Amino acid sequence: MGGEDRRGERKRERERRANSDMEVFLVLRLCCNCTYALLYKPIDRVTRSTLVLHDLLKHTPKDHPDFPLLQDALRISQNFLSSINEEIDPRRTAVTTPKGEARQLVKDGFLVEVSEGSRKLRHVFLFTDLLLCAKLKKTAVGKHQQYECKWYTPLADLTFQTLDDAADSIPHIQTLPEHELDEMKNKICVFKSEIQKEKTKGQSRVVDRLRKKMNEQEACLLLHSPSIPFRIHNRNGKSYLFLLSSDYERSEWRESIEKLQKKDLQACVLSSVELQVLTGFCFKLRTVHNIPLTSHKDDEESPGHYGFLHVIVHSATGFKESANLYCTLEVDSFGYYVGKAKTRVFRDTTEPTWNEEFEIELEGSQCLRILCYEKCYDKSKLNKDDNEIVDKIVGKGQVQLDPQTVQSKNWHMDVIEMNGIKVEFSMKFSSRDLSLKRTPSKKQSGVFGVKISVVTKRERSKVPYIVRQCIEEVEKRGIEEVGIYRISGVATDIQALKAAFDTNTKDILVMLSDMDINAIAGTLKLYFRELPEPLLTDRLYPAFMEGIALSDPAAKENCMMHLLRSLPDPNLITFLTLLEHLKRVAEKEPINKMSLHNLATVFGPTLLRPSEAESSKGHVTLASDIWSHDVMAQVQVLLYYLQHQPISFSELKRNTLYFSTDV
Repeated sequence: MGGEDRRGERKRERERRANSDMEVFLVLRLCCNCTYALLYKPIDRVTRSTLVLHDLLKHTPKDHPDFPLLQDALRISQNFLSSINEEIDPRRTAVTTPKGEARQLVKDGFLVEVSEGSRKLRHVFLFTDLLLCAKLKKTAVGKHQQYECKWYTPLADLTFQTLDDAADSIPHIQTLPEHELDEMKNKICVFKSEIQKEKTKGQSRVVDRLRKKMNEQEACLLLHSPSIPFRIHNRNGKSYLFLLSSDYERSEWRESIEKLQKKDLQACVLSSVELQVLTGFCFKLRTVHNIPLTSHKDDEESPGHYGFLHVIVHSATGFKESANLYCTLEVDSFGYYVGKAKTRVFRDTTEPTWNEEFEIELEGSQCLRILCYEKCYDKSKLNKDDNEIVDKIVGKGQVQLDPQTVQSKNWHMDVIEMNGIKVEFSMKFSSRDLSLKRTPSKKQSGVFGVKISVVTKRERSKVPYIVRQCIEEVEKRGIEEVGIYRISGVATDIQALKAAFDTNTKDILVMLSDMDINAIAGTLKLYFRELPEPLLTDRLYPAFMEGIALSDPAAKENCMMHLLRSLPDPNLITFLTLLEHLKRVAEKEPINKMSLHNLATVFGPTLLRPSEAESSKGHVTLASDIWSHDVMAQVQVLLYYLQHQPISFSELKRNTLYFSTDV
């Protein structure tokens, strides 16, 4: 009987162990199952399960095979409870991994991902061991927002496309024409103006409706504006492509990832539960809460600066080895950054001294960025994404455009520190009213600020000498320059060329051949900008505005050609000369990135903006409204002629016999 008792006791012990194991299994299943199941469980039940796990761990030996499983289950349960705790520390920046390590959030932000050939707005989170790409899910009003993970890749498996990697090319990317992007900017400015008007009336419902429409335009603009590729690869063969607005932003992401990869990282694989918990935590951990829309700014926040920022890039110090160095300048505009200027390359030096001044147009800008590059002259090193030589960024920094500093008429000197490098620069601000004012020159012996008819008569030429020489030089060595006519030239160089043309210096041709091509392009733009009246004349300005608004193609054609015939001969011949030149520049768009619309945006207001006397009659809206209806119409006038088949001066004059010249 004693043996039977012992056998019975062992049987009951096995049953107790089996029941215990079953209890552990059920608790693990409760806590390790899909997080969605947890979301629908009452909070007190999850809390009780957590307490059970605590008790089980206390009575389970550390060498028991179930001990690590119970630890993982407890962490998942605790993380879940923390995520729904309303009093969670808002400054929390990490989540605990199953191994008990802190997974720290290093950087996050909204990026445009190219997925299946179309652009998608994503929120990207860079943790200490992985990169996670998420989509903000649509939720009902009043409910908490949630993220949906689109993909993640461990940093240990992440690589960047190398210069030798020619296997993949950029897929076809959905792009919007430049004029559609400009139309969005115009609508945004119109909505801003209307919102201000309705605010003064106290029409809150109207303001909310206008804000919603403006948000739609801003979100669409931010989605379709970025064009700089940022591609990452997973060692398992997958690749992902983002489009960024600036080299600064691309460099920031790449540097942050590469810094983390210097650590001894191990590839991690997240279970579905862990991925859901981490994605849920992203909402609490994020540092960037909204895409940069105007509506997300407080009413007290500065709307930004409109006008011209004059920047002198003086010098840089802190380089350990000699290199070929240059700087670029970026400013923010409509929520993203745009490259505005570039210094000349200072060769083989550790202390470059540029002392170059630039005039940068601001469009609601609040920040100035300066990037320092080492020039690469090895043409074998091409970026396979955009076929451009890749120069190395050796430093970058930014400075907020302080309203008090900007409003001062005096130069303000500052220093940006970047990776041990110091770049010294000065800046001052001038309003659009002052910078774009057409002021007749007191010296009629020069060419700037002098009527074009006076200059051509004095020179006994059909087109001013300055126009012919600048066009010739640009076509000789600048027609393939990226951003020609858009990138600012050095202001001091432009002023030197202006003085040389005004005084008819004998060595002007030598100066042109030695001068940076962007300075020559800037001199041509300045000449047209400083004409005492626009090239297309004050008298015809209202008719151009009416003609471009015509909807009937035949009527528009007749009107627009008739207006050209009505121009004085020097104005017409010069305009047609410039027109053909700009068309030749646009033919190189795949290389210089300057489309007909880009060129029309640059030159349209310069050739049509009325003189001060005409502006005061009400033809032009506020100067701070860069994307006003009038400015957009000026761009459209030039674009119409640029897109037109070649226009012959002799043909136009022959047809004059059949048309009245009265306008």
